[in-house]
Amino acid sequence: MFAVMKTGGKQYRVEAGDVLRVEKLAADAGETVQFNEILMVGSKIGTPLVADAGVQATVIDQIKGDKVINFVRRRRKHSSKRTVGHRQQLTLVRVTEILEKGAGKSGVKAAVGGAGFAAAATAAVATAAAAAPKAEAPKAAKKEAPKAAAAGADDLKELSGVGPALEKKLHAAGVTTFAQVAAWTEEDVAAMDEKLSFKGRIEREGWIEQAKAKVAEA
Repeated sequence: MFAVMKTGGKQYRVEAGDVLRVEKLAADAGETVQFNEILMVGSKIGTPLVADAGVQATVIDQIKGDKVINFVRRRRKHSSKRTVGHRQQLTLVRVTEILEKGAGKSGVKAAVGGAGFAAAATAAVATAAAAAPKAEAPKAAKKEAPKAAAAGADDLKELSGVGPALEKKLHAAGVTTFAQVAAWTEEDVAAMDEKLSFKGRIEREGWIEQAKAKVAEA
């Protein structure tokens, strides 16, 4: 007997004894898990799933897939490039039994993706944080915070094309004075373009020349 099951967003045609590499499962080597999303068992076709059917498998090992290299290069005057490698986490399993019915009463642990457990844990932490009482900051501190942030900073909105939102982005990136902008090198411009998605705006608007002029006037 064969079955068509679904796990990790993929479909697999399996028979007893088959060894599969599936998306990472939250299970240790040696454990038995049961896949409950069964699309077809023998000649029985689900609508979309076959009720009470299942595929049981033993976890052999937690492995990683082949490395995939993602290379991105942006063509512009100050070009930038980025290389990122990725190896997908997988689980190696051996199919032991195909259940046409009775899966709901088998008592075998359901095969759940490892990513799902992580997401559930993150959601639980977020819920707990939201439920926790928030300590209100002293009013004096709230009033003084903006002054501290503005201390020693230039009005970057004087640069062409810089508004309040863009100035806030620059501040978040640690850029608060004309002197910093005036000292940018080609590498700094490329890094800032990449970090803040300026898409060549720094050169287009002539920020460095404007900043140098502002520094000379001071």
